[in-house]
Amino acid sequence: MTSLSLFLWICAAILFQVAIFLGIGFWRHWQKYLALSSGTTGSPQADVLNAQADVEDLYVAAWQGYRAFRVDHRVIEDAAQSVCSFYLTPEDGQVLPSFLPGQFLTFRLDLPTEAGGSEQIIRCYSLSDAPGHDRYRVSIKRVPAPSGSPVPPGRSSNHFHDQVGVGDLLQVRAPAGHFHIDRSTAPVVLIGGGIGITPMLSMVNWCLTKQPEREVWLFYGVRHGQELVMQAHLETLATAHPNFHLRLCFSDPQPESTADNAFIYYGRIDVALLRNELPLKPYHFYICGPTPMLESLVPGLEDWGVPESRIHFEAFGPASIKRKKSSAVQASEAPGSSAEDGIVVTFAQSGKQIPWQASAGSLLDFAEANGISVSSGCRAGGCGSCQTTIRHGEVTYHQPPEFDPEPGTCLLCVCAPKANVTLEA
Repeated sequence: MTSLSLFLWICAAILFQVAIFLGIGFWRHWQKYLALSSGTTGSPQADVLNAQADVEDLYVAAWQGYRAFRVDHRVIEDAAQSVCSFYLTPEDGQVLPSFLPGQFLTFRLDLPTEAGGSEQIIRCYSLSDAPGHDRYRVSIKRVPAPSGSPVPPGRSSNHFHDQVGVGDLLQVRAPAGHFHIDRSTAPVVLIGGGIGITPMLSMVNWCLTKQPEREVWLFYGVRHGQELVMQAHLETLATAHPNFHLRLCFSDPQPESTADNAFIYYGRIDVALLRNELPLKPYHFYICGPTPMLESLVPGLEDWGVPESRIHFEAFGPASIKRKKSSAVQASEAPGSSAEDGIVVTFAQSGKQIPWQASAGSLLDFAEANGISVSSGCRAGGCGSCQTTIRHGEVTYHQPPEFDPEPGTCLLCVCAPKANVTLEA
């Protein structure tokens, strides 16, 4: 065999191997394409692609302003009969946009006043089921008047429970909110306190439907078993899904709550419980509950070493939750070094000029702390009810608001003054 023929044989062998490699690669990509087209794949790559499509559909289909929804039916969800779910279908019969698990709906309600007229108020309630249905669901807890206090009962929650029935129409804005679960395959810990369980229900239902292999923990804190919402549903899910771990935490158990139940834990949800229950993994934590719970858990998780980027929360009054700050940030905010020193906030209608205090968090909290009444709803930049005209000066936002304020206005619940500012309030 000559050297030329040997060289040609070697080239032919190399070309043959390359052809085989390209053929195998093409076949694999073709199979993935067919799987994606038919929706049968359960791979992480497919989950990411599907999630991206869901997000794109969400914003393409969302409606502007308010839309009429009819109450299809309502269901009491707890033994104490304090939580009621309202199932809402669009009056126009059009297809509903999807939403991100954890988001909320904004309602515009016309409530009667003591003078005999009516008053329009805005309130936000978390969606309590997974997206993908032909209706929305919100689960609302009746807020009674505090015992021994002159504070009245919750106007909107009692209105829903007492006045909103099957067939009634409600004015609703499209789903919104920055608090929603990520769509990766990272393990997650969901923590709900009281009615803070509602966005967690949406997250759990979505995860177990779309990502059944994902590790999900749910810690649900109430005083006793009478306050549990959808207990049977959650226990059924935990029994059926080995990757879903349920802990029902009773801070003040009643005698009837002490029955043997593998899902029940007696005590409050705290970092000690989480450290005892959770394996060492890079969890994302999603927390929704009353302010005292978050004031304990958020810094506790940071002290445990959980990165700030993995702690997501929605409080009943989110601006009051303080995050730990790096030493560099703390130094920049030391007395005499902050750009906020000497800022004065003027409330034009109220006739008040007040030195700004950064500890207030937001201009809404600052106004309320100084006796200035401002209409508010979600307190998270989603509903627009605290939109206020800026007569002079500038503000800065803690986070990009979902609601797009009109030019020359701001959303007091998610902003602070950048310099001296005069507000129409």
